[in-house]
Amino acid sequence: MLREGDLRTRGSLFTLTDFLPSHVFRSLCSLLAQAPEGAPAGNAAPQNPLFGMLLIFAPILVLWYLLVLMPQNKERSKRQDMLKSLKKNDPVVTIGGVIGTVVNVTEDGEEVTVRVDDNTRLKLRRDAIREVVVKDKSDGK
Repeated sequence: MLREGDLRTRGSLFTLTDFLPSHVFRSLCSLLAQAPEGAPAGNAAPQNPLFGMLLIFAPILVLWYLLVLMPQNKERSKRQDMLKSLKKNDPVVTIGGVIGTVVNVTEDGEEVTVRVDDNTRLKLRRDAIREVVVKDKSDGK
């Protein structure tokens, strides 16, 4: 454990030997200086290091696709279908948390008019709708 007075500085820089005991530093240097044991012998073709990296990264990329991209694409398509099916009198919640009812959808489908109160209407882009509120029939027992 290093204490405040243990560090020796040379100017304003610290050296690696300031943090490691000398025998650890010598061991580390000797390990780094050794030649690799798996060096190709004579006329054997050297192995491409990129192949080894591919073996490591290929499963990671497959998992990333399965765990991140597929669910995200599924959710995006579900949201687009929900926004395309907006119609008059649908109760909606906007991305700002405003609750209202769809009064009008423009012909091009880009803008939606939402009635918030009796005399209050908001003109929004269609993608500003977060969800369509679906009320269960079983709630009104």
